[in-house]
Formats: sequence, structure tokens, C-alpha cells
Amino acid sequence: MLKLKTSIRLESLRQPLKTALVTAARLGANGVEINGRTQLRPADMSRTAVRHFRKLIADLNLNVSAIHFPTRYGYDSTELLEQRIDGTKQAMKMAYDLGCNVVVNKIGRVPEDNSDPRWTTMVQALSDLGNHSQKAGAWLAARTGSESGETLKGLIDSLPINSLAVDFDPADFVINGFSPSDAIATLGQHVISFRARDAVTDLSIGRGIEVELGRGSVDWAKLLGTLEEHHYGGFITVERETDGNTIEQCGNAIEYLNQLFG
Repeated sequence: MLKLKTSIRLESLRQPLKTALVTAARLGANGVEINGRTQLRPADMSRTAVRHFRKLIADLNLNVSAIHFPTRYGYDSTELLEQRIDGTKQAMKMAYDLGCNVVVNKIGRVPEDNSDPRWTTMVQALSDLGNHSQKAGAWLAARTGSESGETLKGLIDSLPINSLAVDFDPADFVINGFSPSDAIATLGQHVISFRARDAVTDLSIGRGIEVELGRGSVDWAKLLGTLEEHHYGGFITVERETDGNTIEQCGNAIEYLNQLFG
């Protein structure tokens, strides 16, 4: 049976790190996703800093669900690629040191044509990171939604086994005109991080828009059922990117998930 482990992306709370940790605990989250560039940086995480931070979150009954490591470019771009790869490897180490095995990032738009030079660049970069992950004990999870589930699955199948995992975001599929239900059926076995975000299609603008959890078109029963079929054991991470009281919205989302699983 699928077990609910809730997490909050701390950036959504729009508070300083320590304040956000206390808020996440108060809202009933089991874990937190931390930005590895703005909230905690690998270069600053000495053994002493790691030990102190792990005690801080343990005292709040929290775990680190993932390290968010956003980069300006994807792994399909040669612009500063080596620095980007090295930074991602450092984020993997920090994730492992903090007790989690997930680093989340947008990998760049996956080329439809594997003769595209960007395809070769992406495959080589992700293969390198995949090889490193076996030693680091943490894996890169690609945020979804920029392309169809089939396109992303094609990339995963082109890489050495266990090189790239999936951070599944149903709202981004809706926003970009794809079916989350179809995508989870294709990618389910590779999902190690899952986002509790919802969206609806706005016909007036020709694309989807994010809405509060439970008020969109995402078929949660179907998505969660597929996760259960694949024995998903990771966190379900609440995230809000819209205006308004995001603390309240994150709290409402956790309450909705508790009711959904109840």
C-alpha cells in the first residue's frame, strides 16, 4: 500500500531557511526540499555544518526529501557544461551527506531528433552524472512537463541503466498540453520524486495554469494508483509557484493529501 510521506519545497514558503523549516514542521510535513544554490550550498557544508543541520531538522522531526539544484542552462547546452556537471556532482554529495538520495533539476528540453547535436551533448552529460551517482549514492531526477512522457522515456532508455530518474510533476504536464495519466504510465518505474501540484487548461490563453491542489484536472486516484503499482516509496512534495498566501496554500495541500490517503 502506498504510504504518504509529505514534503514541502521550502522556496514555496518564501521565508528564511530556519524559519521555513519551523513552518514546514508546523504544517505537518515529513520532509523538506532545499535549494542547493540559495539555501544551502555544497561549498559551505563542512562536516560540522552537515552535523549541525542534520540535528536541526531531526529536532523538528523532518527529513531532507531532495536537493533542488537549478541551473541556468540544461545539460543539452555546451555553455559552461563542465561547471554545471561538477556542480551537480557536488549537490549529489551534499544530498547524500544530508540523508537523501535525490537531486532535482530541469535537464533542458529533450531533442526529438537524436541526430541533433544537443542530443549527443545531453546523453554524454547525463551518462557522466549517472556513472557518478552510483558512487555518490544520490541520483539526478529530471523535472517533467517540458516534453511528453514518451520523449523523456526515450532519453532514459538511451542512457546506461539507472543513469537518470524522474521528478514527476503532473501540473507541468497539464500546463504544457500533455496527459499526466499517460505520462505516469510510461515513466512510473523511473519516478523517485513526485510533486503535488495541480492545473487546469485555460482555453483563453491556450495552455494550462496552476491551481490549488484538488481544484484542477489531474486524476489523483489514477496517478497514485500507478505509483502504488510501482511500489513508490518516496516523498510527495507540495509546491506553490503562484501569488497569494503560499504558506496557507501549502498547508491546505498537505491537508488535502491527508484526506486523500485517509
